Amino acid sequence: MEKWKKIAAHIGAYPAALAKWLAVGALIGGIGGVIGSLFHIGVNYATQMRAAHPWILYLLPALGLIIVGLYRVTKVEGKDTNAVIESVHFGKNVPVLLVPVIFISTVLTHLGGGSAGREGAALQIGGGIGFEAGRLLRLGEKDLPLATLCGMSAVFSALFGTPLTATVFAMEVISVGVFYYAALIPCLTASLVGYLVSLLMGVPPTRFAVADPGLDPWTMLLVILLAIGCAVVSILFCRGLQKTGKLAARLLPNPYGRVLVGGALVGGALVIVLTLLVGNTNYNGAGMEMVEQAVSGDVEPWAWLWKLLFTAVTIGFGYKGGEVVPSFFVGACFGCVLGGAMGLPAGFGAAIGLVAVFCGAVNCPIASVFLSIELFSTGDVLYFAMACAISYLLSGYCGLYSSQTILYSKMRAEFINIKLHGCVFHSGSCQCKRLNLAVMRCCNC
Repeated sequence: MEKWKKIAAHIGAYPAALAKWLAVGALIGGIGGVIGSLFHIGVNYATQMRAAHPWILYLLPALGLIIVGLYRVTKVEGKDTNAVIESVHFGKNVPVLLVPVIFISTVLTHLGGGSAGREGAALQIGGGIGFEAGRLLRLGEKDLPLATLCGMSAVFSALFGTPLTATVFAMEVISVGVFYYAALIPCLTASLVGYLVSLLMGVPPTRFAVADPGLDPWTMLLVILLAIGCAVVSILFCRGLQKTGKLAARLLPNPYGRVLVGGALVGGALVIVLTLLVGNTNYNGAGMEMVEQAVSGDVEPWAWLWKLLFTAVTIGFGYKGGEVVPSFFVGACFGCVLGGAMGLPAGFGAAIGLVAVFCGAVNCPIASVFLSIELFSTGDVLYFAMACAISYLLSGYCGLYSSQTILYSKMRAEFINIKLHGCVFHSGSCQCKRLNLAVMRCCNC
């Protein structure tokens, strides 16, 4: 009798877990969908305000001081996407105040014309929502990281309308090489609910129309060559942001001074001069319009480099926002120019460049392939898969998130377990045999 009770309890654990995570995922997805949609609407409204009143660009230094003041008053200084990743790794607390602070700060950055995206903030907002919801639901320490991943998936999905990408990205970005498969049901549920809520709130999904070139060996060779270039650009993008931030911190250790001087450079001088130099405002804000223009096959040859420069200065000197949409911009423009020069359809080259640079910057090849499917709906997924694979390998141990862990070597079947810490190339392996399986990291590293 005891044996049958154990069997019944074992069998019953699976439907109970399914019901639990469907409910948790739906709850977090609903909250994340509402807040993510409001965030999208807020950023769009700020962008429209700046377009209607160009003089707002001159307020960027003052807006920068407001941003650093918000972080100082709420005591969330230094908390960013890396803090969310560390929460999943080590169970660290994600301050609930990070949600409104990064929401407001990113809207202010876009209002003032800073070059930044939305999804880095979305990951922080989503991670904060998921962590706090899990804490209120009294989830255990093994379940709390999954709730955090749910929040990340929900808000990412609400912003872009890409539920599959959001699901896989949240699972893949934490520890490259190992998926948290237990997060599949809750993250997928949260993504779908967040996506549906965003549609109900009038947030259109991000989609692009790209001509299908047909599968042939010559086109594949050109895609391989383009992917190699995209890997190099992804390294330049990551290094540009990180080196600028380190330089700003070294020159101006005081955050108020950094934003005051940096803001003066960005808002009062550098961005204004650069904007006058290029003759337009295409590089202020997120720049999704330029991504659409690149996919249509018509951009200036150095648009990708201008965007990289604008973004590095904006993020490096303390303004808030995401790095993913700028990576879309840089990749799409680079792919449009180089792909078109090599003989690929320029719009198709832009699509390959967008996905490949994103992949090299975040080290998420599987999510990047799903992104290509959801954004472009092209039948030739093999081109995108090859571009992502090459960019992932050749970008080395370089990425946007220093807390991201790469567990297995990109070159061989070898456990290395390293953190990115900027752009560090590491080819050795950890000799420590004490492996903590709960967090998949070496206890002595």
